[in-house]
Amino acid sequence: MSIAIVNTFDSSQRSDSAEIRLYYETHGDPADPALLLVNGYSSQIIGWHPGFREQLAERGRFVVSFDNRDVGLSTHLDGIEVDLAAVSKAAVKAAAAGEPMPPVPYTLSDFADDAVGLLDHLGVGAAHIAGMSMGGMIVQQMAIDHPDRVLSMTSIMSTTGEPGYFEATPEAMAALMTPPPADREGYIAASVAFRKVSSSRRYFDPDRAAEMVAASYDRMYYPEGLPRQMAAVRCSPPRADALRRLAVPTLVIHGRDDTLIQPNGGERTAELVPSADLLLVGDMGHDLPEPRWPMLIDAIISHTAHAGPHE
Repeated sequence: MSIAIVNTFDSSQRSDSAEIRLYYETHGDPADPALLLVNGYSSQIIGWHPGFREQLAERGRFVVSFDNRDVGLSTHLDGIEVDLAAVSKAAVKAAAAGEPMPPVPYTLSDFADDAVGLLDHLGVGAAHIAGMSMGGMIVQQMAIDHPDRVLSMTSIMSTTGEPGYFEATPEAMAALMTPPPADREGYIAASVAFRKVSSSRRYFDPDRAAEMVAASYDRMYYPEGLPRQMAAVRCSPPRADALRRLAVPTLVIHGRDDTLIQPNGGERTAELVPSADLLLVGDMGHDLPEPRWPMLIDAIISHTAHAGPHE
């Protein structure tokens, strides 16, 4: 097991300061250009399939992946409660009025700081960064807050935080926000049902989905962290103005079948970031279906190969 101490956490709801420890794995040669992969909401490190990571490494990248805080084998901020409905409502009101977002335990900037702390631990000065879903939001924030640490950015199935560009279909949103049963069998059944709604229509395989969610449950079932992660998404300020000022080579990838963050989220990201490339992928939903791996890996490798040191 590889654990890095990357950050500290202070909260008025705790009497102590917690060390943020991230579980991480690496694939490939540390002498190769570093490629940091960032997971999405509720997703553990295995959300990036080991085969996907290994193929990136075989193409000459030092691949670093990890569990975000409050999920998997990284730090759990036990006992800090969030009224997600209340903070979400307050965030919508604040965004409409141009006011500060309501306070929450942590934000996307804190996730970004964790990722930079992991690079520090590994002795990586600057890396190519790629994130999917909430991970795409995190890498956007990382490029905004720490541009000197970013060689290139790939934002996958993500969005900008602006109202109107983070829209799910009603069916997908209902499935996302319905807490799954706590028992293993019920959790697997509910999670497979959610993936059927959000994944590629052509390539969805219920047996493989069941295998993946069972592996996630067995590795670490920790539902308490999910409201805090979602609060970070809902209560981080929109990134539109900052994205317009980015000078980081950017690739945006989005599935045409995505029902959880519909394609306009990716289109808007590519519209805002100067000179960003946009790849809309057919037969891909809010997932990375294996038949699409060759295209996705080629795109990431090509993008990172052509992105030199930041200017």
